Amino acid sequence: GSVVAYFTSAKFLLYLGHALSTWGDRMWHFAVSVFLVELYGNSLLLTAVYGLVVAGSVLLLGAIIGDWVDKNSRLKVAQTSLIVQNASVILCGIILMIVFLFKTQLLTLYHGWLLTMCYILVITIANIANLASTATAITIQRDWIVVVAGEDRSKLADMNATIRRIDQLTNILAPMAVGQIMTFGSPMIGCGFISGWNLMSMCVEYLLLWKVYQKTPTLALKSAKVEESELKQLNVKKESDVKPAEGVQLIVEKDVTGFEPQQEKEVSCAARIAEPFITFRDGWVAYYNQPVFLAGMGLAFLYMTVLGFDCITTGYAYTQGLSGSVLSLLMGASAVTGIMGTVAFTWLRRKCGLVRTGLISGVAQFACLVLCAISVFMPGSPLDLTVSPFADISARLFESEPLPTITSPEDKPEMVFATGMPNLLNGSTTPANSDPEMSPEPVPLISVSLLFAGVIAARVGLWSFDLTVTQLLQENVVESERGIINGVQNSMNYLLDLLHFIMVILAPNPEAFGLLVLISVSFVAMGHIMYFRFAQKTLGKQLFVCCTPDPKAVSDSLPPGNTSTV
Repeated sequence: GSVVAYFTSAKFLLYLGHALSTWGDRMWHFAVSVFLVELYGNSLLLTAVYGLVVAGSVLLLGAIIGDWVDKNSRLKVAQTSLIVQNASVILCGIILMIVFLFKTQLLTLYHGWLLTMCYILVITIANIANLASTATAITIQRDWIVVVAGEDRSKLADMNATIRRIDQLTNILAPMAVGQIMTFGSPMIGCGFISGWNLMSMCVEYLLLWKVYQKTPTLALKSAKVEESELKQLNVKKESDVKPAEGVQLIVEKDVTGFEPQQEKEVSCAARIAEPFITFRDGWVAYYNQPVFLAGMGLAFLYMTVLGFDCITTGYAYTQGLSGSVLSLLMGASAVTGIMGTVAFTWLRRKCGLVRTGLISGVAQFACLVLCAISVFMPGSPLDLTVSPFADISARLFESEPLPTITSPEDKPEMVFATGMPNLLNGSTTPANSDPEMSPEPVPLISVSLLFAGVIAARVGLWSFDLTVTQLLQENVVESERGIINGVQNSMNYLLDLLHFIMVILAPNPEAFGLLVLISVSFVAMGHIMYFRFAQKTLGKQLFVCCTPDPKAVSDSLPPGNTSTV
């Protein structure tokens, strides 16, 4: 009976819906980058444009999306964002299938402008899907979870940790699944599979959201902004349902002041135009005034780093002689340590409290990243500050050759990234532009081994710290501002992530990667210093409250007649 009760509980249904949503998201984010590279002659241009558009959109619209989440009912927000997100991915998949099928014909129509419009359409719709995904993450992971957990903070911590474990597993397994389909099938089959998956997932997730909403009556209650909008609608209904005598009186009042509605209409039109800008400003001001502002900024600063398993670090590893199989094992190890971080979070929070958990996690992460800083100066490190970081950019600008024209699949050149990483599908690990007849000296692996040891070990502290700040935002932000504050937090995360990509663009050569590592460690340190300042203020207030005696209790303990000394 208890097993059946758990599998039908709101908590489990929320987990299941999040797993389906995250699985589809991870498949799409992995596949769309590969599709864009495949379509544009194995160039990273479209992928870079897509990443820039996505980051810029969330940066500018994060507060507005969060404000929309706050002003509407929970079920309406969840259902709308779910439908928009999945419908956008399905539409993108269909357009990509058409492009893959008729690319040759599209190239000849209108001098290739029709194909360019298809690229623009795909990036635009994919960006809409990402914005809807951001709204879904805010409403489910920052609001619904808090309501389902109720007043039990331990239950909230366990739910947050479980959500992160689902994220870690899907982040590894979903790209593997869709990658196998695309490898043994074709990109067109991959598009069809993702579109079909999102259609099925949308229906199941819609049903799960409705079940969770029914099982948790408190989800129907929302304060402040939603109540104001609902009261306005009720007032309009009451005015339309007034008695005849009252109705005549209202009409007379409108006739007497007949010039005012037009003026009000003009004012409301101007207000509507200015509303997004006001919302953007108010969101950032409200975020700055939050008691957890420094903690949120500390988390955002952790995004300004190259010390993660993204395309940048992977490309650097290839230049240092690591094979694809070794890298896949390292990624699996990072997922395991990430899950260990979620387990450590729940244990530390129970033993030390939430704020101290963030301090311990920050110290653990930074201590592990010290290994990465040491690796920069170890044998095998390509660090060479005499090489200009702009040498690679100037070489590409003034000495680059045009992309080859692909007339058949046999003519497809090997895909080479800016870091010299070869195509993963052909199994080659020889660095780009190297002569196979020459046998270069093996690069010592001490530096790269220390680098990845530090990155993998730091995941424990990283994910524990991430969960700490997430729960601090959930507990300390008032219900009426959860959406807009978390929207601004997402914008801050994307801003620092965008800066880290700009940093790599300015210094793309492997000789400068060590400098990027040192800058990354410095930003992580600054982030944890901000959190330390937040913890100092918070724990200081708690200590003051605990040590301040209750005047009533003191007066009760004194003899009669001496209460004036209180």
